[in-house]
Formats: sequence, structure tokens, C-alpha cells
Amino acid sequence: MPNLESKSKNENIKKRVLIGVGGGIAAYKVCELVSILFKSGIEVRVILTDSAKKFITPLTLATLSRHPAYTDDDFWQPTHSRPLHIELGEWADVLVIAPLTANTLAKLAYGMADNLLTNTVLASICPVVLAPAMNTDMWEQIAVQRNWQQLLTDSRYHGIDTASGLLACDRVGAGRMAEPPEILVYIQSLLHTQGKRDLAGKRVLISAGGTREYLDPVRFIGNPATGKMGLALAQAALHRGASVTLVHGPAHWDVPLGVQAIPVVSAEQMQQVMLEYLANADVIVMSAAVADVKPKDYSTKKLPKRSLPQALPLEPVPDIVAQLAQLKQPHQILIGFAAQTGDIITPAWEKLQRKKLDAIVANPIDQPDSGFGSDYNQAIFLDKQGCQTAIAPCSKLEMAHQLFDFVIN
Repeated sequence: MPNLESKSKNENIKKRVLIGVGGGIAAYKVCELVSILFKSGIEVRVILTDSAKKFITPLTLATLSRHPAYTDDDFWQPTHSRPLHIELGEWADVLVIAPLTANTLAKLAYGMADNLLTNTVLASICPVVLAPAMNTDMWEQIAVQRNWQQLLTDSRYHGIDTASGLLACDRVGAGRMAEPPEILVYIQSLLHTQGKRDLAGKRVLISAGGTREYLDPVRFIGNPATGKMGLALAQAALHRGASVTLVHGPAHWDVPLGVQAIPVVSAEQMQQVMLEYLANADVIVMSAAVADVKPKDYSTKKLPKRSLPQALPLEPVPDIVAQLAQLKQPHQILIGFAAQTGDIITPAWEKLQRKKLDAIVANPIDQPDSGFGSDYNQAIFLDKQGCQTAIAPCSKLEMAHQLFDFVIN
């Protein structure tokens, strides 16, 4: 019988993730997921179905998780303690099934329990992340899609749609399992929200990244913004049940499955898209680092070095967040960002009042592991009533969730 300690309300207790591995070639990807989870300080336990053992060994996952991996052989062993599936089900904070096969999907959709994994699912109440993987024709079968949609009507289950690409059967199409980093982000979200979907039915409009104001085809005025904060906001909103539109400047990351992404380059382009989508949004988060000025003149051909002006004439770009504030309806929530050095509260508060925002995020860009390009951030949230909440250094995903907690509550 495993040594599974009882849960505690102490926040210092490690988070606990139980991973169920189905029988599919994508099972090899689970090795990376288990390794990342362990390295991030999360306790991991793994269950393999009998079919999964044909693709990856229990020893591999036991080594990566630093704990024995469970199989049906363990399930059917007599014990003098509590049943294994009950212990595992009560132990987990989040349960992940990856890859989710058509067989396991059908069992879950109809509440069947004939092995350790499916019994554990029914013996638990924690949120469940589902990452299906199968051949395109299998995935697109009416019966499989019916089971998938039926299962997702249960609020416990959080599905990550399959991606399209080259499959192991050499077919190109839908059916690829989500990559481990994407599954990891979903797990981190659910560990924060405990599976709640408090943005269900809401439409969230987010701007992200920096804009570029070109002088000629190769030279521009820009900033170091990477859009990572906006990406984290989109992920957090999506995982909380929102319909998400992400308007972003040039970026070097993949758009999460389920997010409507609209790439732009200049402030004027971002302005046009944000205004177009404003009316249908419930929450608008303006996290983009929009340029303040642009070259007054633009050359369609690259300027020779000798032709560059000694003094570059500039003109202002549209103040997007101020325009959004003027047009927004009473039911809409508009949140701005203020990247600052030194005193971050005073200029952020002035910006909130001047531009008539509902809330603003003041974050320092002169602190280590904070601001542009970092995976981490820290901030002070302010609302129009003057309430302040300080956010200690944390991942940008965690900060995104705390921002939504602040705004929703």
C-alpha cells in the first residue's frame, strides 16, 4: 500500500498531481511532463493502464517521479489498508489523463470503472485534465466526438483539444496530443483555481506584446515587450472558462489551443482590432506595451545610412486604452497596465484616474526577474476605489490568476 499522507490546509504542503497514462504512442511525452512537474516541486504519482505498459515501462515513470508507478497488478493485490483507488483519489489535487485514448474516453463518458485508473477517477472529486491523442479518423468518429462532448458537460473535466500535424501513423490531421508545456500550464491553473470556472460565459479581450512603428522596412521604434504576460492572461482566462481573444504584437510563442489570436504590428493596427472587438467583450485587459510615438514619415524603401535624418520627426500614436475607456459600457471591466521604474504606485494611480480605468496593474521593470521578457513578475493591483493588493514575485501565470481573482471578487 502506498504511503499517501492525508491532505492538509497548510499552504506550504506540496501540490499533488496524479497522472493516468493511456495506451497510445503519445505516452512517451508523459515522461517530460512528469519530469517537469517533479522539478517544479510538485508531488507526482502515476497510474499506467495495461495498454500503456506496452508503450512505456512503469520503471521509467517511477524513476522520473521518484515514486513507484501503479498498474492494475497493484490494484488487484489484497491489502489490509484502504483500497488503492480510494487512497489515490483522495490524495490528488489534480488528476491528468494523457494520452486519453478512445477506449478510456468511452469508459469515462459512461461512468464505467474496470481498472485502477477508471476506478480512481470515480473515487476522486478533484478536477481532471484530459489530453486526448489518436488517429485522425478515430478522433473524428461521431461516437468519439459524442463521448468527448458528453464528458465535457461534467464540470470536473477540463479538456485540451487535440492539435493538427503529422501523426505517428503518417497521417496529417487532428489527433496530436497537446505538448507537455501546454498540459503543465493547465495543471498549474487548476492547482490555483481548484477547477472553478468563474469566467464561464464571459468574453475576455486581451492585448499583449509590444508594437513596432517603422521608419522604413527594416528600422522601427519598439520596446522589449515579449507578450508573455498577455499570453499568461489568455491562458488563465481560458482555463477559467472564458472565451478569449488575444490581440498581440510580434511574438515568439505558440498560441494556446482554444484562444482566438489576432497578430498585429503597429499601434494603429492594434487600435483597429481592439475597437472592433470591444463591444462583445466583458473584460478587457490592456497588457500590451504600446508605443507612444512613431516616425512622422515612412519610407517604403530601406533608407541608406547617409539618408537617415539627424533629427527624427515624431508624432503620437493613438492612446488605445483611453479610447477603450471612453467607449466601454457600464457592465464592462477595463484593466490597464503601468510598467514603471522607481515609484510605481503614484504614476499608476494617476494613469488609472486620468484614463478612467476600472483597475490597473503597476509592475516594476527595474527589479530582477520582473517585467519585460521574464517568466516572472511582481505588481501592485489598484482599483478605482483605491484598494491595493501587492503581488509578490511569482510566475506570470500565477499573477494572471491573482489579477482575475482581484477583479472578479
